[in-house]
Amino acid sequence: MAESTGAATARVDAWTWAVRLFPTRSAATAAVKAGHVKVNAASAKPAQSVKVGDTVRIRDTRGERIVKVVGLLDKRVGAPVAVTMYDDLTPPPAPKEERAITATRDRGAGRPTKRDRRQVEKLMGRE
Repeated sequence: MAESTGAATARVDAWTWAVRLFPTRSAATAAVKAGHVKVNAASAKPAQSVKVGDTVRIRDTRGERIVKVVGLLDKRVGAPVAVTMYDDLTPPPAPKEERAITATRDRGAGRPTKRDRRQVEKLMGRE
């Protein structure tokens, strides 16, 4: 098994990749550099260490994911093993009825007029 035995810490970019939160190591490093990964509510750098008990927040296109480190890995492992290395603390998504309504325009409708923009802002409650 690729579980770390001697080390008490692991790099945040390597750990998030090893537990399959990112598809590639470079994607994990890029996300950390861009500020999309926080360790214990503080922005992380790629070489920052994580240890058992730390909370890692990852923001991506699907929303925010919150995980608690349960075990450390230094190499990528299969999904069944990777899932055991963290506790997923992410709250369930809001019901479809409670999600924000997004305004969409028909393709090819052109640029919105000032009147259209004001109507959208009124709809969104940003008057």
